[in-house]
Amino acid sequence: MKNQFKFSAMALALVAVSFTSCEKDEADAIQDDQANVEVVIENNRVEVTDQAIIDQVRGMAIDIAAITKGDFHLPDGTVEQRIYIGDDIVTTEKELQQMQVNDQRQFRTFNLVTGANRTIDIIGYTGNDQFGLTNKGRTALQWAVNNFNRISGSALRFRLTFGTNFSNSDMVVYDNSANNSGSGGVAGFPDAQGRPNKFVQIYNLEGSSTNVNEHVITHEIGHSIGFRHSDYYDRQSCGSGGGESAGSTGAVQLPGTPTRDFDSIMQACFSNNEDGEFSSNDITALRAMY
Repeated sequence: MKNQFKFSAMALALVAVSFTSCEKDEADAIQDDQANVEVVIENNRVEVTDQAIIDQVRGMAIDIAAITKGDFHLPDGTVEQRIYIGDDIVTTEKELQQMQVNDQRQFRTFNLVTGANRTIDIIGYTGNDQFGLTNKGRTALQWAVNNFNRISGSALRFRLTFGTNFSNSDMVVYDNSANNSGSGGVAGFPDAQGRPNKFVQIYNLEGSSTNVNEHVITHEIGHSIGFRHSDYYDRQSCGSGGGESAGSTGAVQLPGTPTRDFDSIMQACFSNNEDGEFSSNDITALRAMY
């Protein structure tokens, strides 16, 4: 059986609870401590218990097996608190409130990139620090951009540069291995203003081939322009764990695409044998979206 990896896989681990004595009797103290305990997730994230956030995610038809909140490291060294949805989607609370659900597409649930935003200035971060892409990562990013730019009939175009000044870029790809365990990547979705997600992370892929790196980067850029997992309904590529709910809006296929595509680059999990290329159905889906 081939090795399988989840994008930003999160393994649940309960923290030990320490009970302290106070003026209440022992039973009350234990009850209070248990009520306040937080479930700590891999990479120092905590489980989201805010019902409003949970309901918002549930209504968007995204995998709700793990909704967590934790540090999101930017390549300039700053850290923001963000919400992690499922395996490889990240968003702020404000962005979550602005996201729109699409009731006509299997592959995309939220906003698409619109208008002039469809020419995307993307930068590979090359800082001489913990966030800089390795030579393998830079090559893989070039290949991933080529995947999108070579498709005729699509209005999307990427303009790739490498460097450290990403403030004016539409998208930045960087390595966050120092703050993650496991192997994979994480990204967000387009915002309500029709702009692509800006920050794309990969991590702990140096031991994998350039093709696998290309696969993960292409997958995360796919999320950043509006793709969702092609096997969202049962996540069969992961082997177990169940599917992502279709939500109250349903999930209708993109025209011309099958219900199952084992070669799709947007499968929820990946192996160490990936070639990094779009399947023919991925190309059909991209053309239908853009």
